Amino acid sequence: MTSATSSAAPSPLTTSNMAASVREKQTVALRRMLNFNAPPLKNTAAEPVWKVLIYDRFGQDIISPLLSVKELRDMGITLHLLLHSDRDPIPDVPAIYFVMPTEENIDRICQDLRNQLYESYYLNFISAISRSKLEDIASAALAANAVTQVTKVFDQYLNFITLEDDMFILCHQNKELISYHAINRADIQDTDMEAIMDTIVDSLFCFFVTLGAVPIIRCPRGNAAEMVAVKLDKKLRENLRDARNSLFTGDSMAAGQFSFQRPLFVLADRNVDMATPLHHTWTYQALIHDVLDFHLNRVMMEEGAGAEPPPTGARPKKKSRKTYDLTSADKFWQKHKGSPFPEVAESVQEELDTYRAQEDEVKRLKSIMGLEGEDEGAISMLSDNTAKLTSAVSSLPELLEKKRLIDLHTNVATAVLDHIKSRKLDVYFEYEEKLMSKSTLDKSLLDIISDPDAGTPEDKMRLFLIFYITAQQVPSESDLEQYKKALTDVGCDLSPLNYIKQWKAFTKMAATTNYGNSGVKPMGLFSRVMNTGSQFVMEGVKNLVVKQHNLPVTRILDNLMEMKSHPETDDYRYFDPKMLRGSERCDTESDGCNHAIVFVVGGGNYIEYQNLVDYAKSKQGKKVVYGCSELFNAAQFIKQLSQLGQK
Repeated sequence: MTSATSSAAPSPLTTSNMAASVREKQTVALRRMLNFNAPPLKNTAAEPVWKVLIYDRFGQDIISPLLSVKELRDMGITLHLLLHSDRDPIPDVPAIYFVMPTEENIDRICQDLRNQLYESYYLNFISAISRSKLEDIASAALAANAVTQVTKVFDQYLNFITLEDDMFILCHQNKELISYHAINRADIQDTDMEAIMDTIVDSLFCFFVTLGAVPIIRCPRGNAAEMVAVKLDKKLRENLRDARNSLFTGDSMAAGQFSFQRPLFVLADRNVDMATPLHHTWTYQALIHDVLDFHLNRVMMEEGAGAEPPPTGARPKKKSRKTYDLTSADKFWQKHKGSPFPEVAESVQEELDTYRAQEDEVKRLKSIMGLEGEDEGAISMLSDNTAKLTSAVSSLPELLEKKRLIDLHTNVATAVLDHIKSRKLDVYFEYEEKLMSKSTLDKSLLDIISDPDAGTPEDKMRLFLIFYITAQQVPSESDLEQYKKALTDVGCDLSPLNYIKQWKAFTKMAATTNYGNSGVKPMGLFSRVMNTGSQFVMEGVKNLVVKQHNLPVTRILDNLMEMKSHPETDDYRYFDPKMLRGSERCDTESDGCNHAIVFVVGGGNYIEYQNLVDYAKSKQGKKVVYGCSELFNAAQFIKQLSQLGQK
């Protein structure tokens, strides 16, 4: 297979500066791949080449948050199909494959070659393919007499999923293989642990290849984060040492040499902060993730799932599932995803009011002109005193898009509000913030646990675990029995507590972990939203505003970024894959650093992400990216804890 090249080194165009976010870089790499691995030409009005995209579930998850179906179509992708689905031959069309180099994927590709499904094959592997698997494809191509059809074979090094400009996760499929539960199982074998670490490191390596930068690595000692750091350092070193095939040399690096500092890569272990992932939150994006079905930037909601049962004898309404994409193009989302919920409700209401005013304006202008039924073309032919109307009409598509987004956020925010009200989530949020910041409590924990109107059994369990995790002194046996009885009475499963008890006994950290003096201040009543014409009926919900405070992961980052001495981080290890062996420390970076990536081994959440975003906003000129091995909400995390507690 002479035409096969086995590595797609990034071109200088894509890696010249750190200013481009990793989301842009990953998107550029995908567009390039979909253009047969040639940079897409900007200015040609030519029709794109029509082609088929074949991906596996991993490939689908990488592409879907970055490129819409319309964007794929604009690049000539007429069909996109899963590798393991029944596919008909389309003999005169080139096929671009984007799949993991797994045994069963390779077998299926070989089968496609034998069945002569497509005119030509561009094989792109999400992660590097091994020599032996490459040879399997070569021999299948020979046997099928299809050597000339296999046009290119590329390693794309794209094995991670970017969700935001400043947020990425490692995987969504098979995430249980690298979950908190998988890493912290009591009966884990060394070989299993090695395999988990290798999977994580493979993805992180892809992340840095795509970023086009070799990081300086910092990590704590004696946990999974350290194992990841050691392996990643080794993998980066080996790649840099192999000068001929290094993915970090040549034009891409030379161009990037002066335009940015090397990023600081801080590895943290989930065990450093177990309270935040259980915390009831108050900001929009984190709330959506907590109470709705939200994956890979897409919310799934049941429509017509009203609270009141249908009248007797009536057939229950069939629930239709609606999906909403929350994208970077949605300005409202970009502006408010980190805002406290009451503020979001007010803003949606304001948007709705301004939209209605604009809509009325268009109707009014149309009716003045006696043009209710006329088509837009006829309107624009009238003389120039219609300039006002023309501008109103030309802004119609824009207005409709605005309307779509307002409807989207009205529906999503209403669904969130229903949860807040029915479960008293504001009460939980406020109480947990007080526990975590060690403030004085205004009511007893037992009262909330035994209040039948406050939350689900899971809400109560989350609250109790946060109390237990953040307590300076573990409650006495007799107190604990009393709590356990109260929890059991309201239907809680106590297995997560069994695990957290063991965890707390092991972790000396727990008592010292400081969640900052957060505090929440109630802000009087909702001004806008309380008026009667509002979509959102907020009575009884507290208008809480969050004070900026740093969560443990943010604090660790701050210490390392600002070179602060702190007992928490003073013994963090230091790796520089570019330095010769033996230099654990280098002192040239005395001025701190401006670009950091924080990565949580064992899973992360939107609360931590938002906390880092707020931190970076408060620091001039600093960029922070958040990554985690998987993204879970409290329900998913509790499930893992209870599996660990059942053993």
